[in-house]
Amino acid sequence: MENNENGFQSITDADLENARTIIKKIMSYYNSKVVNQPKIGISLLAAMISNGHVLMESVPGLAKTTAARVMTEAVNGSFSRVQCTPDLLPSDIIGTQIFNMTTNSFENKLGPVYANFVLLDEINRSSAKTQSAMLEAMQEREITIGGTRYELPEVFVVMATQNPIEQEGTYVLSEAQQDRFLLKCKIDYPDAMSELEILNRIEADVFDKPQAVASIEEIQYMQQLRKRVYMDDSIKKYIINIVQATRQVNKVLPANLAQYVSMGASTRAAIAFMEAAKASALINGRNYCTPDDVKLFRHEVLGHRITLNYAAIADGIEEEKIVDAIVGAVQTP
Repeated sequence: MENNENGFQSITDADLENARTIIKKIMSYYNSKVVNQPKIGISLLAAMISNGHVLMESVPGLAKTTAARVMTEAVNGSFSRVQCTPDLLPSDIIGTQIFNMTTNSFENKLGPVYANFVLLDEINRSSAKTQSAMLEAMQEREITIGGTRYELPEVFVVMATQNPIEQEGTYVLSEAQQDRFLLKCKIDYPDAMSELEILNRIEADVFDKPQAVASIEEIQYMQQLRKRVYMDDSIKKYIINIVQATRQVNKVLPANLAQYVSMGASTRAAIAFMEAAKASALINGRNYCTPDDVKLFRHEVLGHRITLNYAAIADGIEEEKIVDAIVGAVQTP
């Protein structure tokens, strides 16, 4: 079997066909449940393939939780949901020590974080202390209880939701916490026809019929394929140039836009771009990356990694506009 220029084992036509079959099954199931939100489905699938985490943001009632649940239903892996509240403790998520009166000793009890897919509903309602308890799990993929370390499952994806408009009883996620999410997706209101279709599907009880159309082993297979997707050095340099441009906005953006950016993206943004681009290539049936694979997730990768100042908030400037301007200013290979 041939190796590519990086020494990785090349992806065969049979591998690509298997990947297409798996992706088609998952996306068909997702689209049969969730109405007119294909980009969210693609982002969640890319996160699964990249073994990364997703933060979803929208006003209440726009199917953030539903989208996450539908994607995890499609894969026969372990799933847990945590409804975040201000009084939620780190031990409620990670786990704790309990006293066993029978053995007269303490035992470690693993929390709901120990699962393939963890849904943190309304994560910004939990306190900063509880949010920080997830950092080790999300970044190191292990947890510590009573001095004992536990490795999390090989497939471990955190899907968190947050509501941007309610401030009472919420705790804004820190930049460090947000940076742990591979992608951040914003969900908009549906149009009238989509809303009608939602009502029809609820009336038909489509959400009461969960069905696994893929397996956790197939997700692991896809993750291994992603590692073998070829990315040319020119694409890597393109990613680096985009990330570097976020830190040098005065050189790449007009002054009327550059004034709104207070901090650029970290190196983790470059890593996220690479992982998401490889997942995109696989989703599109290719064993190599193109610049379009990088651009596809530009908002989801950079939107929460560049920091805008108060002037941007006052003038109604959103991250997406700045991201588009930055990416547009960088020459495409």
